[in-house]
Amino acid sequence: MKKLVVVDYGMGNLRSVAKAFEFVARESGLPFEVAISGSPAEVSAADRVVFPGQGAMPDCMGHLRASGLEAAVRDAARSKPFMGVCVGMQMLFDFSEEGDTPGLGIFTGSVRRFRPADRTLKVPHMGWNEVRQTAPHALWQDISSGERFYFVHSYYCDPTDPGVTMAVTDYSGPFTAAIARDNIFATQFHPEKSHRAGLALYRNFLTWQP
Repeated sequence: MKKLVVVDYGMGNLRSVAKAFEFVARESGLPFEVAISGSPAEVSAADRVVFPGQGAMPDCMGHLRASGLEAAVRDAARSKPFMGVCVGMQMLFDFSEEGDTPGLGIFTGSVRRFRPADRTLKVPHMGWNEVRQTAPHALWQDISSGERFYFVHSYYCDPTDPGVTMAVTDYSGPFTAAIARDNIFATQFHPEKSHRAGLALYRNFLTWQP
C-alpha cells in the first residue's frame, strides 16, 4: 500500500481534496492510503504529496513556516511526485504581490493581482473557465484541451520561464493555469471542485511516474 499525504499547515480545503483522492483510488483500484497530516515526518515518508492552499498568501506562508513543515515540503518538491493546488501553486514562486510576500522560490517568477481593463470582469475570478493545454503532460491523459475547471482566485502566477506553463486560461487576457517541471505539477484551479475532469487529473497524479 502506497501513501499519499495532503499537507495540513492550517490552510486549505483539505478534506475535499483528500476525499477526491480517496474516491479515485477506490474507483480505479489503486493501492493508496490517503492521509491529511501536519507531521513533517509523515510528509517526508509519503510516496506522493499534495500541497493545497486557500486564502491569503501571507497567511498561508506564515502558517507554513510556523507549522515547521517548510523543510519537509521543500524536500518533497525535490524528491517525489508533488502536486500544488490553488495557493499551493502560488506559494511555489519567488514572490506574491499579495502582501508583498516571499514564496518558496521553487519556481522563478511572481504572483500578480488581476487588474482587468474590462471593468465588467470581477475580481476574484470565480467559477468555471476553459483550460487550454499548452504542452503535453501525463496528467492531461483523458482530459481534452479546453475542458472547464473551477477557479476561485484574485492573483495569478507569472512564471519567468514560459516553458513550465502547461495550460492557460483567459480572464482579461491569458494567464498560467497549470505548471510542471520534473516531479512537480500544480494547478491554479481546484480539481476537487471540477467534477469529471478534476477527478481524472487526480487519478492521473496517482499513476504518474515522473
